[in-house]
Amino acid sequence: MNAMATPTDNQKFVLQAKDVWKSYDNKMVNVLNGVDFAARASETIALCGPSGCGKSTLLHVLGGLDTLDNGQVFINGTALKSDGSELHRLRHEIGFVFQLHNLIPDLTLEENCLIPTVAAGTKRSEARERLMQLVKRTGLAHRLGHRIQKLSGGERQRTALCRALMNRPKILLADEPTGALDERTRTQVFDLLLELVATEKITLVMATHDRTLAERCDRIALMRDGKILGI
Repeated sequence: MNAMATPTDNQKFVLQAKDVWKSYDNKMVNVLNGVDFAARASETIALCGPSGCGKSTLLHVLGGLDTLDNGQVFINGTALKSDGSELHRLRHEIGFVFQLHNLIPDLTLEENCLIPTVAAGTKRSEARERLMQLVKRTGLAHRLGHRIQKLSGGERQRTALCRALMNRPKILLADEPTGALDERTRTQVFDLLLELVATEKITLVMATHDRTLAERCDRIALMRDGKILGI
């Protein structure tokens, strides 16, 4: 199966990158070099490649966390602006899961998960109902009032997954979401991740070094030197 899909007039993509370039340090360090990428609704795609090839940067650009030098990103067919004016829309359409979870240690599981709903302006009752759905599905209902620093690594990553799904996004970007876990926990968390994205019909784009996990996705996009080469 090809690693990349080529857009045609009769295909609907929920996420696209067209000729995307990104550099740092006053354009002295090139990270993305003309990336073309497209993902369909409910598709799971693994970004694979050596460290430094641009996987994380591509995820950040696709999700509006970083600006482009050149090129264009489209979310559900609408071009993403570079001025930060679409953050409210992106909070509803895109969720993120990071390798080191990025949770606030001194807050409880519940408090961490409710943060995105506050930013998105969700009613408290709706947010609470959504949280209860997710913690039951992830086996975390008994840990709602526990601070993050008291949770195990697997519980923290499951909490991060709950937080990412709180606003019911249809796109989930995951950067090495199981990279900091032991083998047994890694498999459990990834099983849960695939189950949730399938149930909620979410498009998953995941950066990973783990070829075993990558092969469980619908497609694999191989990256090297800031470009997608194929498989």
